[in-house]
Amino acid sequence: MRRYLVLLVVVVMIVLAGCANPTPTPEPTATVEPTSAQQAEQPTATAEKVATATEAPTATVAAETEESSNQISVAGSTTVQPLAEKLAEAFTAINPDVDITVQGGGSGVGVKSAGEGTVNVGTASREVKQEELDTYTDMIVYTIAKDGIAIVVNPDVAVDGLTTDQVRDIFAGNITNWSQVGGPDQAIVVVSREEGSGTRDAFQEMVMGKDVDIVGTAILQSSNGAVRTTIAETPYSIAYLSFGYLDDSVKALSVDGVAATAANALDGTYPIVRPLNMLTKGEATGVVKAWLDYILSANGQQIVVEEGYLAVTQ
Repeated sequence: MRRYLVLLVVVVMIVLAGCANPTPTPEPTATVEPTSAQQAEQPTATAEKVATATEAPTATVAAETEESSNQISVAGSTTVQPLAEKLAEAFTAINPDVDITVQGGGSGVGVKSAGEGTVNVGTASREVKQEELDTYTDMIVYTIAKDGIAIVVNPDVAVDGLTTDQVRDIFAGNITNWSQVGGPDQAIVVVSREEGSGTRDAFQEMVMGKDVDIVGTAILQSSNGAVRTTIAETPYSIAYLSFGYLDDSVKALSVDGVAATAANALDGTYPIVRPLNMLTKGEATGVVKAWLDYILSANGQQIVVEEGYLAVTQ
């Protein structure tokens, strides 16, 4: 009997021990911070913003490229310069997104700049020389107008006309006094353009010839405008000047009995006429082609005529 009591006590103690130790509730797992390597592998919001910011300037670059393609740089002949400025003004008035910058420098500069591609358009107020075409084999010549070269004197010179031979002899220094050509007994003051000028090259070719140089005592000027001012202010002076620069401040002489007028230059009776050219490196494309097309259109050629030059298209 006693043995049974002992066994019962043991059973009760086991049951009571089980109730006192319930199954423990699992503790929350501690948050494990990712390592720097793991962070690098995971895309973040910050990374997405960087990508967006990197992509955004692409539109700006494209816009800048497009803008630069609407810019035209022009350099060369001071004869063509004011005409090119007028043609640029008219073209940009109907194409306000286009920017055209026109500079002088002389025809030699225009040929070299176009041939080397340092400007979009070069200008020359003379025929392009064969050696220039041989040097710049991909250069394209666009004749946009023709221009007469007038022989001009100070308005007080009492002479109204000369022959081509007399003009040559004056600029060569063989005739030095106005009395030798029917004028007053006064020394002739010769004014000329500088070396590299398209106007000078054309005058040299058409009047002086290859073997006769302009006298070394001539007053040299760097532009048609400067020549006109010098003639207007210098008594007994003579020079050659683009038709586009003629005004009442100088007197244009007839040559071989033919008056220096646009009509006479157009019909071929006036002897000193040269081309006004625009030059590009390779065929013109894009906005440059559009501008050249405008210049050769009826509207563009009307501006040519209004500026005192001769149209090349009807």
